Amino acid sequence: MSKTKIKYVCSNCGCESVRWLGKCPECESWNTFTQELIETSKRKSTSITSNYKYNTLEKISVKEDERIKTGISEFDRVLGGGLMPGSVILLGGDPGIGKSTLAMQAASKINQKVLYVTGEESEKQIKIRAERLKLKSSSFFVQAETSYSAILGAINEISPSVIIIDSIQTIYRSELENSPGTITQIRECTSLLMEEAKKNHYCIIVIGHVTKEGIIAGPKILEHMVDTVIQFEGESNHSFRILRAQKNRFGSTNEIGVFEMHEDGLREVKNPSELFLSERERQTPGSVVTSSIEGTRPILLEVQALVTPSNYGYPQRVSNGFDQRRLSILLAVLEKRAGIRVSTANVFVNIAGGIKVSEPAADLAVCASIASSLSDKVIDNKTVVIGEVGLGGEIRSVGNIDKRIQEAEKLGFTQAFVPDGNKKEIKSLHKISVKSFENLDQVVKNIL
Repeated sequence: MSKTKIKYVCSNCGCESVRWLGKCPECESWNTFTQELIETSKRKSTSITSNYKYNTLEKISVKEDERIKTGISEFDRVLGGGLMPGSVILLGGDPGIGKSTLAMQAASKINQKVLYVTGEESEKQIKIRAERLKLKSSSFFVQAETSYSAILGAINEISPSVIIIDSIQTIYRSELENSPGTITQIRECTSLLMEEAKKNHYCIIVIGHVTKEGIIAGPKILEHMVDTVIQFEGESNHSFRILRAQKNRFGSTNEIGVFEMHEDGLREVKNPSELFLSERERQTPGSVVTSSIEGTRPILLEVQALVTPSNYGYPQRVSNGFDQRRLSILLAVLEKRAGIRVSTANVFVNIAGGIKVSEPAADLAVCASIASSLSDKVIDNKTVVIGEVGLGGEIRSVGNIDKRIQEAEKLGFTQAFVPDGNKKEIKSLHKISVKSFENLDQVVKNIL
């Protein structure tokens, strides 16, 4: 006879407690403990079986061409070359961002059997969406079900290569008394799906909800269980979408995929640099172009700055797409090393296109845009600015400088400002004029 008892689990990190707590002791989140029912039974002793298997590393064969191509090159790029058989992928994003659209478009282009399990929509709704997206595939199977046992039955009957679960929060096991969407149900269902994928070499794409803070809903242990975690970013009222891997056991986490949302679905953006610079004003103070490396691909981005007088005691420091703390450091360096007084002014910095820049190679462009806006002087719109700024005002070298210069030259830029340490790495074949600088003061005087 099994007995049930109650425990409390943090919905953010999965921390367990025998009583309710207002604040989680692990992740320090407030009001995240929810009540869960667990079954207790007598523990059975584990006996050693003789049906165990093992192998040497030399005898294990792996072929890169085993990956399943989705037909969407930007999606395959983020995954590391395609879907890996036997892997579980967690796809997260804000409501309405296009997670289901991306999954359906990829499923329709795969030349193997695909099972699309929906727990939030009916089969007719999936059909209507497929007609809107103009998707046709004879190997695309749809199942509107939330019971794990029914889903497993369909998997065993169809034997698909790719399984899409939309979404994991709606799937439940009837053996558990917890309601769908609770931590116990999410963890148990994901664990069983993981076991099924490894055993039969299925590739499973699990779609997950996102909280108000922008993180995937459910305990963090869910992200540790799966092989790949992909985040679909972007504003629902903007057409651009960024696909980024936060964790990938079979590829790089630095690659990004760029999409544009249209009425008939998502379209790939083959040249993100041209797209992000398409609406740039020709002559505007505070506008500077820089080159950022996302994985193996250089992308040109427009850095915009606006400096206005502050009428209050505390000036504002607002950044969109650029780290707020990094901006504070650069403002202090500008004032101390370059003699540009910004302590009494409001400073607003924006990376156009909705993309986030995390690498320090954009430091010099941010400083140049702030100086340009403050002095109300225009920087040549055919100039690209690249470099990291140190606390001493020195311009530090960056990686992949030749790729960055090549991308700028391809889009018609005629001049590049780079760190002095990168001058030797640049090939002489480039037609673009390259100027190198050692410190921030030289750059500001030369630009303005």
